[in-house]
Amino acid sequence: QVQLVESGGGSVQAGGSLRLSCAASGFTYSYSAVSMGWFRQVPGKEREGVAAVGRDGSIIYADSVKGRFSISKDNAKTSLYLQMSSLKPEDTAMYYCAAGRSIGRAILMEYVYAYWGQGTQVTVSS
Repeated sequence: QVQLVESGGGSVQAGGSLRLSCAASGFTYSYSAVSMGWFRQVPGKEREGVAAVGRDGSIIYADSVKGRFSISKDNAKTSLYLQMSSLKPEDTAMYYCAAGRSIGRAILMEYVYAYWGQGTQVTVSS
């Protein structure tokens, strides 16, 4: 049974930094063959893709976070990370990690992911 557990959320002031982690387990195949993504959702709005790393090593960022966020995947530790810098109040959201098998630009789309974590809250104050 695949499990994804996020951690690292919290409250920071604008301009600050946070590092989110996602511990993955339960895959019946190598974690290196898994595409992983970070998504976020604000109440009343649709969930949006933030950053993703494909099983082919490709990385995609949403335009709103380019240059500020950095995604990384540690296959040895079966973990995913999101380093967030220069945070803005509009980055406030529940952040989720997700796992799937797609590659290409689709990895920033939530419909390609089969597994989801419970989320970790990020709050950025002005």
